[in-house]
Amino acid sequence: VLAVFSSSSEYAPQCKAILDNSSSPYAQLLASSSLLKVVTDLGVSKDLLLDVRNYTLGYLANRGPNCQVFVVTSLIQLLSRTTKLGWFDDDQYQDIVDDAKRLLGMNSLDHYLLGLRVLNQLVAEMNQPLPGRSLTQHRKCAVSFRDIGLLSIFQTSLSSLREFASNMHDQNGDRIKEQAISLALKCLCFDFVGTSLDDSNEDLGTIQVPSAWRSVMEEPKTMQLFFEIYGLTQPPLSNQAVECLVRFACVRRSLFASEQERNAYLRNLINGTREILVTQKGLGEHANYHEFCRLLGRLKTNYQLSELVGVENYADWIQRVAEFTIKSLMSWQWASNSVYYILGLWSRLVSSMPYLRGNKPSLLDRYVPKITEAYITSRLDSVQLVLQNPAVEDMLENEEQLQEQFDCLPFLCRFQYEDLSKYLCSLADPLVKGFTDCSSLQAGSDASQLIVLEGQLTWIVYIIGAVIRGRLNSSSAESQESIDGELAARVFALLRVMDTGFHTGRY
Repeated sequence: VLAVFSSSSEYAPQCKAILDNSSSPYAQLLASSSLLKVVTDLGVSKDLLLDVRNYTLGYLANRGPNCQVFVVTSLIQLLSRTTKLGWFDDDQYQDIVDDAKRLLGMNSLDHYLLGLRVLNQLVAEMNQPLPGRSLTQHRKCAVSFRDIGLLSIFQTSLSSLREFASNMHDQNGDRIKEQAISLALKCLCFDFVGTSLDDSNEDLGTIQVPSAWRSVMEEPKTMQLFFEIYGLTQPPLSNQAVECLVRFACVRRSLFASEQERNAYLRNLINGTREILVTQKGLGEHANYHEFCRLLGRLKTNYQLSELVGVENYADWIQRVAEFTIKSLMSWQWASNSVYYILGLWSRLVSSMPYLRGNKPSLLDRYVPKITEAYITSRLDSVQLVLQNPAVEDMLENEEQLQEQFDCLPFLCRFQYEDLSKYLCSLADPLVKGFTDCSSLQAGSDASQLIVLEGQLTWIVYIIGAVIRGRLNSSSAESQESIDGELAARVFALLRVMDTGFHTGRY
């Protein structure tokens, strides 16, 4: 019976009457959701659409603070949807940012929070295509919104963060900070040029921030604000602040007025991440840790090694990143989902070495071998721990994660390949010998030690396979063929042992 309200635009007056006269939040939700369905799915006249838009805005301003959260959410969605659908029909729709700012200025924390929620939903709505509407229609509206209001909204999020970041630790203050940081992140994640890039794609190189944003992005206080928010808050606010910094690290090169400005911007990123590495502030929280690894990984995506090396504190920064990486590799139980990002950073750094010009040292030869050895050692050590504690996830069973890491590993291993191969052989030979000795075991013998050997040899074979496969991407593959052969020989020797003695009944 209630579905009738969303079956035709003729019931719009009844929906408004319910909102005006009912004190039941569920009745209010029915009315607002019915109006949303009508304007989205059925289409309404321009006059009715504008009327619903203005009515909803007035209702939120007058009664929004007293409504239940889920009712307010539905009403804000209705306001945003009508705004998008009628964006080019009347100038009133394009005044929505000013309308939301009036809510911010009503000297009420409830209205301030309401204004931020409106802006949050508006940015999300404008960035998301609507079913039933063409992509061309969506992009036309999104680009117009970007040019008219997005920068102003981003600046509003910044001013809100500055105002509430270090004070108001009550519930209202926390909710305002949560909405403000979410709004900043939505603005930075906006699809500026219609590429519809998926943020989960870690190969994303740059974000196409409009030139009108230049002064805001070049201002050092803008980036510093997010580092400060990170230091002052807990998840989810702190990790969202780092998410914003990830976007800052991806800003297009051509945005900056000069190389001097861009180098200053990079210096601020390096110094900010270095400060976190020095203090370890917040890195005990997994959400912070994960986003921080993403931030480190993105630094090389958008900057050349020569630019990084040229930063004043590069030597200290790269040392601390190396120490952080080794610690992360050793803490594989806790950090396994994040290791990919920092391995990606090191693999891209190594890949850039042939193109490095100038006298400033990269220091990679000092740290990359230690990182590679830490990776291999930590993986071998994990086998024993997994067997002792079945509740611990076995990294060997996560094929997707393994593949991601093995895509990065060849670059690290081949950086100083001869030394690395000797290290790998020094680990593999005793394991192969131990495995060979186990071939003389009798049926029914205790095979616990054999299980450990099998796990460790599995890692060795995986790593050798990844490294040899990586020769296809190596510029010095021919000169390294003999080393490839030495490593491959260990694997072939292992295959021969598997066909002997005790092992024949096991495999």
